[in-house]
Amino acid sequence: MNKIKVEFLYENTVARIILDDGKGNVLDNIMMKELIEVLTSFKTKNDIKLITFEGAGKNFSYGASVEEHTKDKAAEMLDSFHKIFYIIIDLHIPTMAKISGQCLGGGFELPLVCNFIFADKTAKIGQPEILLGVFAPPASTILPLKIGNAKADELLITGKIISAEEAKQIGLLNELFEDKETMETEIDNWIKKHILGKSASSLIYATKAARASFDYFMLKNLPAFTDMFIKDLMETHDANEGINSFMEKRKPAWKNC
Repeated sequence: MNKIKVEFLYENTVARIILDDGKGNVLDNIMMKELIEVLTSFKTKNDIKLITFEGAGKNFSYGASVEEHTKDKAAEMLDSFHKIFYIIIDLHIPTMAKISGQCLGGGFELPLVCNFIFADKTAKIGQPEILLGVFAPPASTILPLKIGNAKADELLITGKIISAEEAKQIGLLNELFEDKETMETEIDNWIKKHILGKSASSLIYATKAARASFDYFMLKNLPAFTDMFIKDLMETHDANEGINSFMEKRKPAWKNC
């Protein structure tokens, strides 16, 4: 593995996945395929009770690779990215994200699909895709389910970045901690108290039942939103202009079409 690290903790019952590309932990196609490979391997590991995700260094993830959002690459990128969500849904192993620093766009959609999200006060969270003239297919389904349409609309349509405190206030986070070190200590206690004493197989059934509505809407909407992105959005001038202007480090020239 080049861009993720995997550790097995608590007598191999917790799988710890660390995004680590040496920079901003950008979710590019290489990292996505590594995540798919690792998550797929968990189908044969009956003892895993929890999967955790975190970013190496100061940031969780700057997001998905903008360079791979171009018209000729978007279909392959979305296919790889969305496979991660489908596998997590199929596994039904409880999942947790631990967020520090920048956690944006596709880099926040990975935590969003998790059952539990913990963060420290350095976290900056948002779905800024609209600033590039595109939208976020997974978040467009998950955010309304998690925090309701009013707050979801605000994040998805404005692209604003919010603090960890605001994320906790609107119900995005399960817990908020003062710093990363405190978060690690408290998560260790949380796992010992709430996860380790339970049956791995029973946790899967409990997750499957708790997530029935979530899974229904994800499996219904994500393919539809993918088609909208590839067949409609990427045929517009502005979606391509937004991506290209970002890569060229200039202000976009919108034509509103």
